[in-house]
Amino acid sequence: MKKFIGLAGVAAETGVIMLIYLDHAWEAVKIQCRTEARQPGVADLYAAVMEGAVERVRPKMMTVVAIMAGLLPIMWGTGTGSEVMRRIAAPMVGGMVSSTVLTLAVIPAIYALVKQWRIKRGLEN
Repeated sequence: MKKFIGLAGVAAETGVIMLIYLDHAWEAVKIQCRTEARQPGVADLYAAVMEGAVERVRPKMMTVVAIMAGLLPIMWGTGTGSEVMRRIAAPMVGGMVSSTVLTLAVIPAIYALVKQWRIKRGLEN
């Protein structure tokens, strides 16, 4: 159970940071649109989402590689107690892969869908 709590913490942390970067990129685009005296559109939103998400690729991949580099030797170990440690490391490796997909693909896509819906409803200023 502890391994899942730790994994959920890492996934939540990187997800929140992704949202912060997406919000910052969107706010920058909105400010730029205001200086050009126009309303931000869906194309502007997609550009902001791409910019914000791309800024997080390298830090997320560095986090995943560091965690995997620590877990893979545990998974491949053959010494005393390795059977127990493998059962702890295997879900963490799988969780880090799925967390990476969630953070780099799913969260920006959902963010774009929600913001697009708000733009079409006139709720986004």
